[in-house]
Amino acid sequence: MTTTVGRDPRRETLPAVPGTARVSPGHRVVVVGGGIAGLAAATGLAERGVDVDVVERRPYLGGRVGGWTVPLPDGSRTGMSRGFHAFFRQYYNLRALLARAESRTGSPLLHPVADYPLVDAHGRLDSFRALPRTPPWNALAFALRSPTFGASALLRVAARQALPLTDVRVPDVYAALDHLDAATFLDRVRFPEAARHLAFDVFSRSFFAPPDRFSAAELAVMFHLYFLGSAEGLVFDVPDRPFHTLWEPLGAYLADHGVRLRTGVAVERIDSGPDGFDVHAGGATTRADALVLATDVPGLRRLVAASPELGPPPWRERIAGLGSAPPFCVLRAWLDRPVDATRPAFLATGGRPPLDNVSVLDRYDADAAAWARRTGGSVVEVHAYAVADGDEPAVRRETERRLWQRLREVYPETRTARAVAEHSVWDADCPLFAPGSFGARPGVTTPVPGVVLAGDGIRVDLPVALMERAATTGWLAANHLLAGWGTAGHELVTVPRRGRNRALRALAARYRTRPGEGGRVAGEHVPV
Repeated sequence: MTTTVGRDPRRETLPAVPGTARVSPGHRVVVVGGGIAGLAAATGLAERGVDVDVVERRPYLGGRVGGWTVPLPDGSRTGMSRGFHAFFRQYYNLRALLARAESRTGSPLLHPVADYPLVDAHGRLDSFRALPRTPPWNALAFALRSPTFGASALLRVAARQALPLTDVRVPDVYAALDHLDAATFLDRVRFPEAARHLAFDVFSRSFFAPPDRFSAAELAVMFHLYFLGSAEGLVFDVPDRPFHTLWEPLGAYLADHGVRLRTGVAVERIDSGPDGFDVHAGGATTRADALVLATDVPGLRRLVAASPELGPPPWRERIAGLGSAPPFCVLRAWLDRPVDATRPAFLATGGRPPLDNVSVLDRYDADAAAWARRTGGSVVEVHAYAVADGDEPAVRRETERRLWQRLREVYPETRTARAVAEHSVWDADCPLFAPGSFGARPGVTTPVPGVVLAGDGIRVDLPVALMERAATTGWLAANHLLAGWGTAGHELVTVPRRGRNRALRALAARYRTRPGEGGRVAGEHVPV
């Protein structure tokens, strides 16, 4: 199946390795993890005739982009999730996965958000509305019309230090910048303090890490993916259905292809032998010819530690050394009165710790909108992406109190609102892309024949991030196993893998070749 996505004429298609249309009978794969990465891998395998089991410890599909229901005081149940997710239009491989679900529903799952404003501590507002789509004019127009940036600040930027942002190539950018943290890099670039809270800090914290613990190379990849590398535009789409129903059509699609979906079941350990693998989960053992380990980072660490026969010691040490980002908090409240009608669906904030953004769910979520119509209230959500103080009970209480305080500052009409219901989510299961960590990050392929990895914490030498990295590694995991069986894989699509402007590329090349600049990246190259 080939799905055409995107409007950027320079987007790149990575052709699938050729082979037979379907795998020979008898190949069975267990996919551990039913998040985006696991679902992409299962789709890629099942469409080629592989016998697939998906085992997910949560009681629902979607992983960290899944959802569940919670009770409300009136006796009804409503959707809850881990917070807002932006489906950018350059998430080509994720959208190819969702296209399979849409083939079941007959209608689009995603709908556009008109804008996602950014507001700083002084109330200055930046907007992505009506910007040009084509780089570099998109980033230039954003900077020039920004009240926190402007032409004078643009002239003060250290141009030579900023050149790596204009020609991002993976993994080359990691050799140049992975030894730096994002905050230090922005200091070197002389990026305006006020503007960095919006244009960069907001995005780095969306990776669930503060800028001083986030790799400058990852920041550069982010800048390329969302700004200078893509002509898909700077706005995004969101699902209009709650996340606890978002993945149901894809689950039905997989079931149609013979995939067995087991949710609410954790894999305890994996035993390996000369003829395959025994996967122990929920009191049952499943025999598999191959495995896709598509868990989150803590889950991957636990599973490998509990499976002493799986992999050689150096690889196991790399898995054990994977870092997790600080805890995050999502606080959702069902208010007894509406927020102002002009409030956007999503607002990013800078310089207002611990608040990182505010979502008004009844602007886009059908479940929340129905509740708001029924009660005359509104459903509001606030996020703290990276709580550096931890998640002890006292820290949780104080963080949630301050989130409420910040919400009332940003949206003053909520000062008199009463929360009819309130639910919060705390977790610390996102990958940490710390400075210097890229070389040790495990890739899709492993030293264990028949075992591949997938997920947003897995290395892949393409300019992808977040949900798109999860989807891309899932497709790559499936492709690697299929290639081993002589079966055709699936094509991938990516934003251009180098800077779009020839003159800027030439200048960036001179910067990269200066002696003494940058560092060195170790570790395997993951072929695509």
